[in-house]
Amino acid sequence: MLKKFTILLVAINFATAPITSLYAQEQSSEPIFEYSEINHPVMGKKGMVASHNALSSEITAEILAKGGNAIDAGAALGFALAVTLPRAGNIGGGGFMLVHVAKLNKTIAVDFRETAPAAAHQDMYFDESGNVAPMDPSYRFSHKSSAVPGSVAGLAHIVEKYGTMTLAEVLEPAIRLARDGIIVTYDLAADLARSERLKNNPASLKKFYKPDGSNYEVGELFKQPDLAWTLQQIADHGVDAFYKGSVAEKIVADMEAHNGLITMEDLASYKVIEREPVRGTFRGYDIAAIPAPSSGGTHVIEMLNILENFPLSEMGPGSAAALHVTAEAMKLAYADRSKYLGDPDFVEIPTDALVSKDYAKSLAAKISMDKATPSEDIAPGNLAIYESDETTHYSVIDSEGNIVGNTYTLMFSFGSGVVIEGTGILMNNNMGNFTLRPDIPDAFGLMGSENNIISPNRRPVSSMSPIIVSKDGKPFLVTGTPGGSKIISANMQMVLNVLEYGMNIGDAAVAPRIHHQWYPDELLLESGISPDTITLLRQKGHKINFNKSSEAMGSLQTVMFKDGMFYGYSDPRRPGAKAVGVD
Repeated sequence: MLKKFTILLVAINFATAPITSLYAQEQSSEPIFEYSEINHPVMGKKGMVASHNALSSEITAEILAKGGNAIDAGAALGFALAVTLPRAGNIGGGGFMLVHVAKLNKTIAVDFRETAPAAAHQDMYFDESGNVAPMDPSYRFSHKSSAVPGSVAGLAHIVEKYGTMTLAEVLEPAIRLARDGIIVTYDLAADLARSERLKNNPASLKKFYKPDGSNYEVGELFKQPDLAWTLQQIADHGVDAFYKGSVAEKIVADMEAHNGLITMEDLASYKVIEREPVRGTFRGYDIAAIPAPSSGGTHVIEMLNILENFPLSEMGPGSAAALHVTAEAMKLAYADRSKYLGDPDFVEIPTDALVSKDYAKSLAAKISMDKATPSEDIAPGNLAIYESDETTHYSVIDSEGNIVGNTYTLMFSFGSGVVIEGTGILMNNNMGNFTLRPDIPDAFGLMGSENNIISPNRRPVSSMSPIIVSKDGKPFLVTGTPGGSKIISANMQMVLNVLEYGMNIGDAAVAPRIHHQWYPDELLLESGISPDTITLLRQKGHKINFNKSSEAMGSLQTVMFKDGMFYGYSDPRRPGAKAVGVD
């Protein structure tokens, strides 16, 4: 097992082959330190990774050091997090990746979002009276709450199409960790101790707790033999083991025994989709992001387009004026999200209009500098038709210029709480990301439309939105975060802090964040914003909320290449995260 590191934000040195990429032409002999900055990123000369788990980040750096590219390493990290960060890392969920393939000079959006089973229908969670209890176990915490998982297909897809290693080689670290065990950290021990619902499922109880049902303690060895078997099956027999073979058979048997909907046909028909990223610009930089069915990329660009009409840097980061304008832009974008976003394979989405500079200018003209507009006075724009917070994100970049930004999820922390007997697979509860009815908000309080109603094989709308920023055609920054509905606003503020306010990625990540999602009509603030600023925001009519859910908005995992060096920073809002550089 890899040696456990205990010091956060320390780069690890690995011997690697000489760099021959375009990035090599910009290599700096000495790192550039800015002593005026407060939060200093990790540095590396030949690559960088940032993730929510230190051990998994170290594994990823090891893959890079052995000659794998960022795509191999990104897939290895995705599988490893299923072992080390079970609340969010997964092979029983799905998500979205942005992959930049250096040799093609092309950025690809990889959609491996879960799909509704063929037996799913829009009335499946309503009773005979037409009522639904959104926290009812069948809706949130049962076999019936799971959509068809896409993580295994998505991670295998990028390795087989763009990687340099075999799928078995990429899986080896995760198999080893599951088989031999990992040392229980404070973070993992706390996660398991407070997740009592895991004990409601016999297979989950067996996997996550001791034989007598007690909690694992910090420093103890935690082994996952069933998960090791599943990962080994995929290594030996390829992705078909999960979707057509021995693993699929166990998933379906457990579904049939517990009123679940997923069938062998559902698994066998699952497909990864490569999509064209949604693109925009901000202050001369190019933005590539995830398109629908994720709403995140489209509305990050929409918000940046609106904010480009205001001199935010002159107002100053954290000023009442800048925060007011930013909040108003959020309201307008989230209102549009409620109406237009859905699965583009089922509905038409006006993406071109939503990311139009002219449309953004018309929205910016509606913003008063003196007064907050009540949400009830904001409606989605009239356009022509053309996520728990326990998601996780990681970012990887290598010396060749390959990049992976992956955000994937089980939806809630530990998903449905259901482990499939004999597999160690913790299943998602992403059926909860569909809209039950347009008047019923989803699990994160977000309003939706008919475009996101439950339908067989449909992919639910998501907020997941990894972002790649480029200058002069060359990608240099990748970022992303968990956070449910706050993913979109957190990612946008990261980009804004770097490109508008000139912060380094450490200061940009740590800066206090705000969030407004149109409904409910409240401006959520993190701690650290000046009381005087808060008073001014209230005077403008903002309804301020400091509830506990607003204390930590996301957890950005960011890497960048600048001035001949690689930089990485793991947001301190979640414990156990780590950025690791390769030298």
